[in-house]
Amino acid sequence: MNVSEAIHARRAYRSLMPVEITQEIVDDLASHAQLSASCFNNQPWRYVFVYEREKLEEMYEALSRGNAWAKQSSMIIAAFSKPDDDCQIRSREYHQFDLGMATVTMILRATELGLVAHPIAGFSPKKTSEILGILDEYTVLTLIIVSKKMQEIHPSLSEDQVKNEQKRPERKPLNTWAYHNRYQGS
Repeated sequence: MNVSEAIHARRAYRSLMPVEITQEIVDDLASHAQLSASCFNNQPWRYVFVYEREKLEEMYEALSRGNAWAKQSSMIIAAFSKPDDDCQIRSREYHQFDLGMATVTMILRATELGLVAHPIAGFSPKKTSEILGILDEYTVLTLIIVSKKMQEIHPSLSEDQVKNEQKRPERKPLNTWAYHNRYQGS
């Protein structure tokens, strides 16, 4: 699978089935994130890979109600960073940009390995930090739900989630956000 194929194959599936998470898988995903670009090579990203059953059960308590489907996951990755670990130029938060780039690198590698790696915003950062021992100066930006895709639809999905599971959600047309030589929006 090349990069373009991984980008096209990547989907935020919610119908999940268990997969064995090994040290090799964790190391593989982490080593790919490690290669991501960052401001002055600061590499501000931090990840906690949660795959032991007892700790996963604790992490489920941090999920919002709309993410009940994530309780079928085999791993949850907490992605976090802090401003002091990266470039600080005026009001730009490079640590979050660099964390995002490393995270998408990891997600594409997971896709290549045949895994679903679904980033979510519906969780309690405070509860996540408490469960995982993450210090207050860090921002937990996302949780990445990792597992394998089920062929059938999982019964925990809402009606809207079922629709999105069956067909890739529509994307905005290029001409509404990709401009040539000058911004032309409102």
